[in-house]
Amino acid sequence: MSEIAVKAPTRPRRRLIASRLVPYLLLQALIVIATILGLRLLQPSDPDDFAVSGFSLREDGATRPVTLPHFTSSRYSLADPPLYTGAFTFQRDQAASGWSVFLPRFSNAVEIAVNGVVVLDSRRDANANRPDRNTPQIALIPASLLRDGSNEITVRLFVWGPLKGFLDTVYVGPDTALRPAFETRTLLFVTLQVVFSAWQSILAVILAIMWLMRRREPVYGVLAVAMVLGVVQAFVPPPVPPITTSRLAAVLLASAPTESALIVMFGVLFFGWRWPRYGALLFAPGLIVFVVGVIAGPPLPRILFLTLGIPTVGICLFLMACVTATAVVRRQDAASFTIGCAVTIVLTCWVHDMLSVFEIVTNERIFVSRLSYSAMLVAIGAGLTWRFARALNQVDSFAGQLVTRVREAEERLKASFAREEERARAAALANERTRLMRDLHDGLGGQLVSIVALSERGHEGATITDAARAALKDLRLVIDSMDDIGGDLMLALGSWRERATAQLRPHDIALDWRVATPQGLPLHPELRPWHVIQIVRILDEAVTNAVKHAQARNIAVTIETLDGGEGPYGVISVTDDGCGFALSGNGETAGASQTARGLRNMRSRAARCGAVLNLASNASGTRVRLQLPQVFPDSDAAGG
Repeated sequence: MSEIAVKAPTRPRRRLIASRLVPYLLLQALIVIATILGLRLLQPSDPDDFAVSGFSLREDGATRPVTLPHFTSSRYSLADPPLYTGAFTFQRDQAASGWSVFLPRFSNAVEIAVNGVVVLDSRRDANANRPDRNTPQIALIPASLLRDGSNEITVRLFVWGPLKGFLDTVYVGPDTALRPAFETRTLLFVTLQVVFSAWQSILAVILAIMWLMRRREPVYGVLAVAMVLGVVQAFVPPPVPPITTSRLAAVLLASAPTESALIVMFGVLFFGWRWPRYGALLFAPGLIVFVVGVIAGPPLPRILFLTLGIPTVGICLFLMACVTATAVVRRQDAASFTIGCAVTIVLTCWVHDMLSVFEIVTNERIFVSRLSYSAMLVAIGAGLTWRFARALNQVDSFAGQLVTRVREAEERLKASFAREEERARAAALANERTRLMRDLHDGLGGQLVSIVALSERGHEGATITDAARAALKDLRLVIDSMDDIGGDLMLALGSWRERATAQLRPHDIALDWRVATPQGLPLHPELRPWHVIQIVRILDEAVTNAVKHAQARNIAVTIETLDGGEGPYGVISVTDDGCGFALSGNGETAGASQTARGLRNMRSRAARCGAVLNLASNASGTRVRLQLPQVFPDSDAAGG
């Protein structure tokens, strides 16, 4: 009876485990099939019309015909590299777009010559010799090397092991036909890896910050270190043999198994389990590869990586798959499902690469494990995001009352802000209305009074017409000053230039417009319409005085930006060649004429803008110099 009582609870538990594990395994089988199909679709199409696959190979002192793609028989052949010799046909009428030689895949380095002249040497690009990058190469063939009819092409393949050398089909033809295939392969096998590695570096920084802020959760620190090792593999160029030191190669070779062990450690900690003591054995292969690489020279570190490091990567991926499967059975959450699917994709790609390493797949040698690692990053990022969102939901559930109070306070603040904004809007509208009324009174009002007085006195129509035109000009000035010029006074001066030119044309007076500095006047974000109208009226008064009183024939307007030590400021000068007038000791005109009143108005307007007006006049002409402030005042009461 006791045995039956013990067995009874275990059967439902086994059924529960089976009911959760079997669907998960079926899903992983579908992911494996989809990954295999995706790897086949990933193979880009090359321009087969320009393929050169028949070569004669000289290797180990013997020459024999071969067909590309081809694996060499030697694993180390730097002293006497295999030499592939082939031929392609070229016609002069096909040379319009230029010809290139395109090599989709090779290992470890190649040197291609056309008719005895080297046109491509991949050893000049360190990243091109990485077996995990699948980097294509293309080079333009100088037209002077090509001959009508048959041309010789030789490919020297440098192999430094521990894998056999591999040479893919060589393509020779018009550059316009070969370039798209080269760009497609570069996008898939080079650009995408760089993008994913950059994303990995950003994620490493974020995880390191999270670990520094939450030291009690080492899972973030472990994953950050793993990401850093991946970035080192991606961005540090490997040394190209023959090279005397192997320390950098030791670091790069040891980083892959160490990174895989850290990923397993992350999975265990992420799902809330304790890291076992014997788990440190996973880091032993990477440590061995590093130590041997530092002490011994090549090719021993690469042999150890092939026989010890790569199997460690596979073991770690298998352990990670077991960890995620156990988490799916126990937790049934989205994080374990997502990470489990990503691990299956990476493990499938690793098996694909192993088949290529052991030459079971003989028609290609494209390694996709590093590229598929991005799927792991996506899964980990999704898992951490899900975990963070769940923590936020828990915080929200505990802080519901506080959120309600904050919303109530926010509503009160919004209402108070709306009232203050309405008051500020009303005050601004009142100030603008007052300014507009004052401008209309000072300018248009006076002109209309003159028109009425002239009509009552019975003056001729021409006089009234001139007064009406002056009133219309002042009205246009007020309207133009309302335009938003974004702090650029040069826009307003451009409009004023057109009006001034039209004013001077009937009097046969030339306007010389000079911008002494490239930028003209500096930008003033604080510039307001009432600043603009005061400046333009000063310039109008200066031009009017030159027309009416100075009998000038030429008027020059100079605009420039000067640096006074504390910052740049603008200067506008109006100079005429008229008869001038007498100035008293304080710079005012002698007497109380209309000209004197006009100059006083100009000084008053300049002071209201925070500007300084200087006047100089003699028998050779008059100059009005307006020095603009570095910062315009907020109020037009600056002038008193």
